[in-house]
Amino acid sequence: MEKRKVHKIGLFQIVMLALGSLIGSGWLFGSWEASRIAGPAAIISWFIGAAVIGTIAYNYVELGTMFPESGGMSKFAQYTHGSMLGFIASWANWVSLITLIPIEAVAAVQYMSSWPWDWAKFTHALFAKGTISNWGLFVVFIFIVIFTLLNYWSVKLLTHFTSLISVFKIGVPLLTIVMLTVASFHPGNYGSNLHEFMPFGSAPIFAATSVSGIIFSFNAFQTVINMGNEVLRPQRNIGRGIAISLGISGILYILLQSTFVTALSPSMLQHGWAGINFNSPFADLAILLGIHWLSVLLYMDAFISPFGTGVSFVASTARALYAMGSNNHIPKIVTRIDQKYGTPRMAMIINALLSMVMVSVFRSWATLAAVISTATLIAYLTGPTTVMSLRVMAPDFKRPVMSKHMKFMAPLAFVLASLATYWAKWPTTIEVILVIFLGCPFYLYYEWRTGWKNTKKQLKGSAWMLSYLVFISIISFIGSHEFNGIGWLKYPWDFVVIIIGSLGYYYWGIHSHLYSSYFEQAKEINSHVHVPKD
Repeated sequence: MEKRKVHKIGLFQIVMLALGSLIGSGWLFGSWEASRIAGPAAIISWFIGAAVIGTIAYNYVELGTMFPESGGMSKFAQYTHGSMLGFIASWANWVSLITLIPIEAVAAVQYMSSWPWDWAKFTHALFAKGTISNWGLFVVFIFIVIFTLLNYWSVKLLTHFTSLISVFKIGVPLLTIVMLTVASFHPGNYGSNLHEFMPFGSAPIFAATSVSGIIFSFNAFQTVINMGNEVLRPQRNIGRGIAISLGISGILYILLQSTFVTALSPSMLQHGWAGINFNSPFADLAILLGIHWLSVLLYMDAFISPFGTGVSFVASTARALYAMGSNNHIPKIVTRIDQKYGTPRMAMIINALLSMVMVSVFRSWATLAAVISTATLIAYLTGPTTVMSLRVMAPDFKRPVMSKHMKFMAPLAFVLASLATYWAKWPTTIEVILVIFLGCPFYLYYEWRTGWKNTKKQLKGSAWMLSYLVFISIISFIGSHEFNGIGWLKYPWDFVVIIIGSLGYYYWGIHSHLYSSYFEQAKEINSHVHVPKD
């Protein structure tokens, strides 16, 4: 049988694919949500969010180029710390990814429910009292099926679709920035003093980073990592693709936040920033300013942007589940690759079904966004410890990208991820951690099947993470009132405790590495990596 030629994607397609994931429902809701939480100072929240994710991504570029493989984000941790930590990281990452599929469908349906046209009145029943209705849930299911089918046949179809849709997704926000600024520009909304700029104090600036969808909006850089073995010249294009897509989306999000702040009429702020109430923030603003054609375009984009992101994340989520199956964390059936199209079809079907279950339970965009951000950050904690452990365990491994400042950037990434997890507020922290622990029976089942041969060794490699999850849960509970804690730790001393504690767990983590059969797998994968000559 003739071997099927694998389609490789280049830098432009990588950037378009990443932007197709990055620019989704976050830009439609994020600016409004952040303004309600932090006022004009919400613009700082976007800088903080970009810094947090950018620092984390810095770690994963080195890992992604060392091991350019499908679903890589779900595999790296077990190479250095064994199967138990690998399971925790991959399960947390998968929880966040599987929630991304329905959240984009929910966003599309919510905007559909506010379509102002007479012929679209039937859509008003899709969303009621802040949640998706039963009728709306059926439409969400249809979207999830469409997202899945567009990935079902081939990577080539996926990249052509997302490249086309990404151009539209970038153009509409840029046009929105220009038109709203021309129609209504009130820089005085930023205030004339620190109190007016930060009407709720400094703590909500950090809270908005996690609870208003900002971290969620930047999360999609991992799309590039998870498609590692499908990238043309990964040693060059993985890092560039992540840097370019994060840079473009970061600038766009910051400009959108500023535009939202300055486009509001001062009369709309009579009840303060917390009193701003929109169903479709930028579309509602356009209507209030008399730019009806822009509102029509925004309603269209509010359907297309989440649609494109949902399609992109079906690919990432399928690869993450496929990786968990190949790691012996879940049944092998999910690792089946279609011989004709080269896609993990069974994983896509399972993810689609579980996405429907997820959205049936959590029907709110805000709730889903909080779950995604927290689960993702917990998964990202393993990146810094893994990359630094490999520096000790495998100094001779091929590193197409050898990050010069990793000794500083790795602990910084761990600290920032810890803080951002705390910013998600109690009880979201403990709820997500409990969801992660719900996956443990899968791991224990496969340990039982192997006769508990290496369980003690695996526990040693992951004890630091298990202890860390208890630590961050306790700090979230006893933390300051600003983050829904009971107030035993006052702000900003709660930050100080988290910084010191997380540094301790980081150093514990990098000293808990172990050599296992997974490390041998890593050696085999790395041996095929090409390191370009200077």
